[in-house]
Amino acid sequence: MGFLFCALVIFAGLTVAGIATRIAFQITEKISQAPWLDLFVSLFTWLPWVAGALLCGWPGVGAAVVAQMVFLHAFCLVHRALRGRSGRTLTDAQAKILGPARNQICLMVQTPAILVFVQVRLAEIFLYPPIAWLGKLPTYRASEWVNLSRHKYDGLIGYDLLWCWYCDWMTGVWALGSEMLRNVESFWCPIRFRSDTKNRNIATDFPDVKEWAAADGSMEDAVRAFEAHYDGVRKNSWWGHPDRREKP
Repeated sequence: MGFLFCALVIFAGLTVAGIATRIAFQITEKISQAPWLDLFVSLFTWLPWVAGALLCGWPGVGAAVVAQMVFLHAFCLVHRALRGRSGRTLTDAQAKILGPARNQICLMVQTPAILVFVQVRLAEIFLYPPIAWLGKLPTYRASEWVNLSRHKYDGLIGYDLLWCWYCDWMTGVWALGSEMLRNVESFWCPIRFRSDTKNRNIATDFPDVKEWAAADGSMEDAVRAFEAHYDGVRKNSWWGHPDRREKP
């Protein structure tokens, strides 16, 4: 009975949050950008687990997960029924390649990754600002990175809409985290790796790697590379940062 009670309470809360989100989208665009977006993502991800744990411990957490899964599929099916389908959808195309069941299972397997992205977002909010202040690194307007816009894309319904929302938020969080890490890595550790394969693999996320000190060099080489890029006047940004296109 306790398990069912937790499931019903959390399911009802998610339903209310879903309705509130739809109303908020109609009223203001701010809900689709950080920091308000972070609150609503929390309502659909980790806050139900906390509520379940406070209500009934681990059974409550399990109830929260079950409620989330039920609500996810219910939302997608109801939204698809209400909006109707005109033409093909991404879900249809993906199911054609993988099969309907395999496609849905694959999507479900991806969902625990939300734990990683929530932690990354928390680090962006609470850890990077003091690091940026102490290390004189550039700061960022989170709303320019962490936001939603795919809800305006014509024809996105049901599963397509929900998962594109998730990816919209996820890619912004990850891209912002990568941008912050480029500043940290280039300032504190500008030394290439001995593995050429690793240097090639990270070049997309860390384009400075080709300018870092050679792996077989000396500490003096690393210091010279550092001094060539940091003058103590401008922000200590990664070496390809847009602010370096302007003179200090």
